[in-house]
Amino acid sequence: MNTDIINIIDVLYVIYFMLPAYMANISGLVFGGGRPLDMGITLRDGRRLIGDGVTWRGTAAGTLIGLLVGLIQGLLSGSVIIGAITGLLLGFGALLGDAAGSFIKRRLKIDRGRPAPILDQLDFVVGALILVSPLRVLPVDYIILIMLITLVLHLSANIIAYLIGMKDVWY
Repeated sequence: MNTDIINIIDVLYVIYFMLPAYMANISGLVFGGGRPLDMGITLRDGRRLIGDGVTWRGTAAGTLIGLLVGLIQGLLSGSVIIGAITGLLLGFGALLGDAAGSFIKRRLKIDRGRPAPILDQLDFVVGALILVSPLRVLPVDYIILIMLITLVLHLSANIIAYLIGMKDVWY
């Protein structure tokens, strides 16, 4: 990546690369509900392990969507198996990262739905990048670019969802 200026090709590349994670993260929310992933476990601090927001159905749906997006990317690039594996790792990693973020929020005594700036926006990115790292290690400048783009995309999507009545809060 050119360090003098952010290249539009690099921006488009990292968005395309992260698409399985982005779609998995959205799908986990859209198709979620039902039994929580933590099965209702409460720790010694009196707070849930993760909480009701991370569910089995959302995790399964998000992982499947990540896999499907990666499969389509693999079809487009001519490497179906690598695309599918990448999509699976990015999708499932995004949902694990989101669950880890919820775990951290509970330990910090932040209730579900309350903001935790930066953590709320980047937990799924970190999970996705960690899980896909055995297959694909990105340069540090791409990782920074992914985080910056994700912050902007996440905040923009939340504001739009709030304005059209899909969310109760803008964050």
